[in-house]
Amino acid sequence: MRVNWREIIYLCTVALLVIMIAGVLMMTVVEMPDYGEVDNPTNNYVMKRYVDKGVEESGGYNFVTNVLLDYRAYDTMLETTVLFTAVMAIIVLWGVQSVKE
Repeated sequence: MRVNWREIIYLCTVALLVIMIAGVLMMTVVEMPDYGEVDNPTNNYVMKRYVDKGVEESGGYNFVTNVLLDYRAYDTMLETTVLFTAVMAIIVLWGVQSVKE
């Protein structure tokens, strides 16, 4: 019975890489701040600015609309474009399938 050293080295390398990536991910999870704490980096000055100056900067009285259409307009527009492109691709592919049948 012959031992295939190349396959053993390959499997050991893959296992080592998986263990290293899992270790990095676990260290990242351990370093994350507790969820819902007031002093977390996610609860910073941006939220306060949206609430305090949202009406005067954007002119709307709905906070969600102010954020989506004024502060995050480019992001919302690009997300809408991606969704539209995906839907159009699906429609085109379904159309091609029905023509072939």
